[in-house]
Amino acid sequence: MKRIAVLALPLALLACKQEEVQTLVIRTAPVARRTIVLDATASGAVEPINVVEVKSKSSGQIVQMTVETGSRVGRGDLLVQLETRDVQNQFDQAKADLNAADAKLQVSEAQKKRADDLFAQRITTAQEHETAQLDYANSQASLIRARTSLDLAQQRLDDATVRAPSGGTIIEKTVSLGQVITSATSGFGGGTTLLKMADLSKVRMRALFNETDIGSVSSRQQATVTVDAYPERPFRGVVEKIEPQAVVQQSVTMFPVLINLENREGLLKPGMNGEASVLVDRRDNVLSVPNDAIRSSREAPMMAGVLGLAADTVAAAIQMQMGQSGGMRQGGREMGGAPPGAGGAPGGARVMQGEVALSQQPGSPRRAGGAPSPAPGGGARQGAGGGPGGRGGASTPVQSGEFPMRTRTRTAVVFVAENGTYTPKVVKLGVANFDYTEVVSGLKDGDQVALLATAAIQAARDSSNARFKQMTGGGMPGMQKQPTTSGSTAPAGGPPPRP
Repeated sequence: MKRIAVLALPLALLACKQEEVQTLVIRTAPVARRTIVLDATASGAVEPINVVEVKSKSSGQIVQMTVETGSRVGRGDLLVQLETRDVQNQFDQAKADLNAADAKLQVSEAQKKRADDLFAQRITTAQEHETAQLDYANSQASLIRARTSLDLAQQRLDDATVRAPSGGTIIEKTVSLGQVITSATSGFGGGTTLLKMADLSKVRMRALFNETDIGSVSSRQQATVTVDAYPERPFRGVVEKIEPQAVVQQSVTMFPVLINLENREGLLKPGMNGEASVLVDRRDNVLSVPNDAIRSSREAPMMAGVLGLAADTVAAAIQMQMGQSGGMRQGGREMGGAPPGAGGAPGGARVMQGEVALSQQPGSPRRAGGAPSPAPGGGARQGAGGGPGGRGGASTPVQSGEFPMRTRTRTAVVFVAENGTYTPKVVKLGVANFDYTEVVSGLKDGDQVALLATAAIQAARDSSNARFKQMTGGGMPGMQKQPTTSGSTAPAGGPPPRP
């Protein structure tokens, strides 16, 4: 019996230590008017709008090169000079042939005139007259061929001098001085690429937007681009177009969106990585509540214990308020409702299939790169019954090419703090971003609401402890009480009681 008492004392002390309840501090925040900006973000890279590959129509050895990578050139500036010995000789020969053909034509013309006079006086025969006419026609054809050959020789001579087709910046140089290149018109494989150049006064970013966000993006929308090289300096741009072909990366479907940017200062370089943000909606001076204070009607009772309330009382109050407001149900579910743990809330419960479909509506806030963002309030997502992109509901004023979305409202629950107590209140919410959500009804300016992040963690811990105690019978594993044949109890795994 003494041994049993000695074992029971440390077990009792350990149980008391595990059941100590620490005071949980619940922070509050006021409901206030703010500007809520809703945008879709994605990662991308800067690229030139139009890249020109400079090639030569002539073959030969490079004897002069006046530009390097990064050089700025104007239209018609010299880029590359090829050796001109062969083409110069061809030009000189063609020019001599032209002079000979011109002289031959003059002689043939004089012979034709004499033949015409003699034939009119019946001194020469018709055959001799026809021969003179034929020789004159051949001389005319020879002159035309000589002129054509000279023009072609002149083109080949000009092609040996490569000039800039337009103004821009040299972004790549693939040849060097002394290299022998092939012609782009006669060489196999399209010839040798000498340079690549582009006008960098205007560039664009190719950003990959997640397919769930692409419904809120359209051409002519205003966009903001931030590159890693200048994190504190945003660049303003305009959406040019959305490419129709999707890009799949790591099983994620995305669409390339081209955003045109002014680059007169030359700060943006091709290949720079950054983030693009397209303005979807903006609400100025609207009543808003922190996302940390928002919970769905199914999550709210889980918070009751850490707030000093009864879960049944909280659930009854929520049901009564929703009944007074007429419900707002969609497909047999309360709009904004989510099972405990949905949207990243503690508890580990899975999101039900119907609510996943709601949360993936276009227009839900997302992180850069297209990854889904945490839902406001641990489950009240922008797309779940209330974000832009939903069908029906109250429409917002839309400007052409700016805010193409339609906004729906949704219901959720917040806990209003007053005189040290917390009261659950059903509210109607609108547009949301990462930090705040618009309050359509249910709260007034200045109300103090409970921030529930710490409370959610404590609720998850309490739930885990309750499951642990239920599995272990209320004690440590291997030490739960088991009945004996004589009716007494003994710790499991210990020696049998002595008589």
